[in-house]
Amino acid sequence: MIYLRYLLLGTTGTTLAVFGYLWLTLLSPFTYHPPEGLPTIKSGEHQVFVYGTLRYPLVRWLVYGRTGNPEPATLEGYRRKALDLATAPKGKVEGLLLRVSAKELARLDRYERLGIRYERTRETLSNGQQVWAYRRL
Repeated sequence: MIYLRYLLLGTTGTTLAVFGYLWLTLLSPFTYHPPEGLPTIKSGEHQVFVYGTLRYPLVRWLVYGRTGNPEPATLEGYRRKALDLATAPKGKVEGLLLRVSAKELARLDRYERLGIRYERTRETLSNGQQVWAYRRL
């Protein structure tokens, strides 16, 4: 019986540690300070192509508060290279198209550590649609 109590305490502690880490890295205003000179985000809807962790509904919910209604999308002329996009003339990357508000785009920027770890670039999907995509610096 005493082992069950320690198991429960250990599981609870681990769960709290994981949630604390996720909050600190994904949502906390204390761990990301955008570099000077980043362009301001225009109000209105933004379209973002995602090809990594943001394909998962739980991650999107944690990052910007909702899972949204993503659509399948393809970016041609690239291939995935670990956590980045690499130019590949005959390549294509399957991902999702997200439609987000300016506030949600700012949260995506914080998650991707815009200006520190990633840059946000304009890309053209295979259907001709202009979207934002995050590329490693």
